[in-house]
This record gives sequence, C-alpha cells and structure tokens, in this order.
Amino acid sequence: MNSASAAATDMYPTPAKEPALVKPKHKGSAVLFKNPVLERLSHTHIALPVSIFLLTALVSLYYGLKNDFIGGASAFGLFLAGWFLFTFVEYAMHRYLYHIPATTPKRVKFQYTMHGVHHEFPKDKTRLAMPPIITVFVASLLFFIFRFIFGSHAFGVLAGFTFGYALYLFVHYAIHAYAPPKNFLKVWWHHHAQHHYRQDEIAFGVSSTLWDHIIGTMPDKPAKS
Repeated sequence: MNSASAAATDMYPTPAKEPALVKPKHKGSAVLFKNPVLERLSHTHIALPVSIFLLTALVSLYYGLKNDFIGGASAFGLFLAGWFLFTFVEYAMHRYLYHIPATTPKRVKFQYTMHGVHHEFPKDKTRLAMPPIITVFVASLLFFIFRFIFGSHAFGVLAGFTFGYALYLFVHYAIHAYAPPKNFLKVWWHHHAQHHYRQDEIAFGVSSTLWDHIIGTMPDKPAKS
C-alpha cells in the first residue's frame, strides 16, 4: 500500500458491521481536501453563518409584514411553526443523514466529510457550521422551497425556521467551545455530551431535546445508588 492509500484509509476507515463510537481528539483539525482552496473554504467562523441565518429571518419577517403577505398575529404563529419545523428537521438530519450507516466506501467518505470529522475533532471551532457560501445557498434554497409549499405564508415560516437554524448553530458552538454553565442551561451540554462520548445513536437533538423525548432516543437516566 502506498502512502496516499494509507492516508485515505486512515481518514475514511473501513466500513464496520457494528457502529463504533469515534475516539475524539481534543486538539488539531482534519484535512478533508487536498486542494488548499477547498480546504480553507471548509473552515469558517461561527459568527458568519449565524449572522446570515439571523439576517434571513429578519428580512423575511420584515418583507412579509411590510407587503401584507402576513399579518401581525399570523406572522407570530407562522414564526413559531417554522421554528417548530426546524427542531424536527434538525433531529431528522442529524439522525438519518449525518449518521447514515457507513456500509460502503462512498458512504464512509460522505459520512466522515459531513459529520464524522466533527465527532473525531469535536473541539475544532472552525468546522461547527457550513461555510458562508453554502449557508447563502441553503438560505436561498429554503426560501424557494417554502415559497412553493406555503405561498405567501413562507415569509413567516422561513423567519422561524432560519431563526431556529441560527439558534442551533449558536448553541452547538457554545457547547463545544465553552464549559457547561452552572445553571439550568447545562442540560444542553450534558445532553450533547451523551451523543459524543457515550453512544452516538442517542441524543440527536442539539437546540432542543423535544424529538428525542417523542421518538425515544433520550439517554438513559443514571441509576441512583
């Protein structure tokens, strides 16, 4: 085996029949692309995607209200509906796409690039969100999808959805960048730690544990002695 093949094998492990918890490395960063430009673009500061999604939410809500596509009360309801929709999409994407069974070499590469790298390097702050160019594309795509599905109500739904996305990114970054706070917010830290360090087939919710409760992927409570 030549050195290039060995490197590829190390980066994308051979598919296993049983899912294995990746041993996290708390320093360093993986090299995903040989092309230095692509590699640089795969890193981003969290403030950029958070700002893009928050701005999308504000512009969508303002435009919808200003042009009478949505009213005051309905805008609030649609905003909450969009936020609620995001919590489910966050859960479903994390569970079924980011943790797609790595049963073939192509799936191994896809899963590692999309999410496995985060499990291996959970403290890499520059890979906790999509690069800005992809974020803009996703925000634009969401608008067209929601406009097609919800019509004029899309402005309210999109605002809630992208606000939820920004909140998710912020919460996820805070969990990995800072120590747990000594208040009720620490539940977010503890919940996500179960997913990273105990079993990656539980605790898929990040900004909310709602769907883990509903679908049954909450971590088991420690037995009282």
